Amino acid sequence: MTTASERYDVIVIGSGIAGLTFALELADSARVAVLTKRTLADTNTALAQGGFSAVVGDDDQFDLHVQDTLVAGAGVCREDVVRMVVESGPEAVRRLVERGVKLDRNPDGSLQLTREGGHSRRRVTHARDATGCAIQDALTLRVQEHAQIEVFEHHHAVDLITRARSAKGRGIGLPGSREDRVLGVYALDTTTQTVRALAAPVVCLATGGAGRAYVYTSNPKVATGDGVAMAYRAGARIANMEFFQFHPTLLFHPTENSFLISEALRGEGGILRTADGEAFMARYHPLKDLAPRDIVARAIDRELKTRGDESVFLDMTHLPAAFLESHFPTIHARCMSVGIDMRTHPIPVVPGAHYMCGGVQVDMDGRCNLHGLLAIGEVSCTGLHGANRLASNSLLEGAVYAVRAAQAARTLLKETASPPLLDVPSWDAGDARSPDEHVVMNHCWDEIRSLMSNYVGIVRSNLRLRRAERRLELLYGEVREDYWRFLLSADLIELRNLCTVALLIVRSSMIRQESRGLHYSIDYPETDDLNWRHETVLRRPAYE
Repeated sequence: MTTASERYDVIVIGSGIAGLTFALELADSARVAVLTKRTLADTNTALAQGGFSAVVGDDDQFDLHVQDTLVAGAGVCREDVVRMVVESGPEAVRRLVERGVKLDRNPDGSLQLTREGGHSRRRVTHARDATGCAIQDALTLRVQEHAQIEVFEHHHAVDLITRARSAKGRGIGLPGSREDRVLGVYALDTTTQTVRALAAPVVCLATGGAGRAYVYTSNPKVATGDGVAMAYRAGARIANMEFFQFHPTLLFHPTENSFLISEALRGEGGILRTADGEAFMARYHPLKDLAPRDIVARAIDRELKTRGDESVFLDMTHLPAAFLESHFPTIHARCMSVGIDMRTHPIPVVPGAHYMCGGVQVDMDGRCNLHGLLAIGEVSCTGLHGANRLASNSLLEGAVYAVRAAQAARTLLKETASPPLLDVPSWDAGDARSPDEHVVMNHCWDEIRSLMSNYVGIVRSNLRLRRAERRLELLYGEVREDYWRFLLSADLIELRNLCTVALLIVRSSMIRQESRGLHYSIDYPETDDLNWRHETVLRRPAYE
């Protein structure tokens, strides 16, 4: 079933820090729809433990934060973007506080700061070890209070509606061409199983990442790469997908394979050790346990493979028990719930997929090559992170780009105020029927995650990538057939998107013939600045 089209000024897909900030920035002057496939609180933002990096300390400088970001990004950052985001940091913090985010403060009222890997100063503002949750709760409340924002929970975006691919606009340019533009989005209401056609001259993707492409991930179940897959199908350029960040320290436990052990623990003195107690990071980097994440993750991966161990251990036992309880209450409570007392025993940890540094290629205002489409937050590739994201720069990026994209949206709305948009066609299910069984879909999901973890993980090779591509292409064909054969479901939509994003990661990895940042190949172990100091860009072929 399909409902008739509903019109808005702006549609935002996603409800993390980027999406909600963008909606709030626009809502006083535009009618905004916020789509989220579960509830407003089901986001990567809500799970962010560490904090929000910004130059607010007396001993800090913009140039230092810029340099730390460039070093972590391994030569692929856009320096103008880095400087713009860093210099916007203090204002972004001020806006969050104005909207009700309660950050930890010192007795004198100044913001309490911690240090994380790759940072030369203590510049990470936080709300204990649940910073993202504090931000999510405050912004959610503001959005729910605003009369101009309509929230669609349990609405799963299916595809962008564009002029080139709409029924009434067929033949007007190819997807992503100059003549093309976004018209809205199809969304499946998973409570009624109906597809809504929502129309708007501006659509903003804020859908987060794709950690669920891997077996071990810190991401919530909603992180299935939806925004990147939709943008790719619509003709947007996708950049740097080979740079997928693996967080070094996920809790290693049979029932808790997605719980993150924040980098802030190492920032406060935590030491990574092997099973026999060796503090091994000194062998890999001068900063030891505070080395950039890509180096720490590869070091742990090497130790596990060399020794045959299942995990390494993060040792906090040399720190005062009261300090650990007060600064990391969430982590302490979760560890205690599975029988691990971080005050007296090291925490078993393994690396896991954490952050997608690539995404929809955008300019400094969040605009991509498809007119009317914006992308902000983890779904986008802004040039800030380069080949490796500096810790706690993600919340900063989301907040800064939300403000800049909101201004771009105002400009787009002025441009489209006079000429009428094409009518948005209703969703046509054709001859689709209910699936006979779900076991095949579940098998495809498991196979994708297993392939990505085994062949496209922290360390890669040409052989592994070729094998992954062959298998994923077969799965992609099967999933595409099922998409047209069966009625839509949330599982089918996510599987289609996940398979698309997995292929984009593999193909980007095959293109980059060097090792840089988060992409490490045993066939090309050196960094090649002469030929590869640039972004890897993919775009959907016209025949696909």
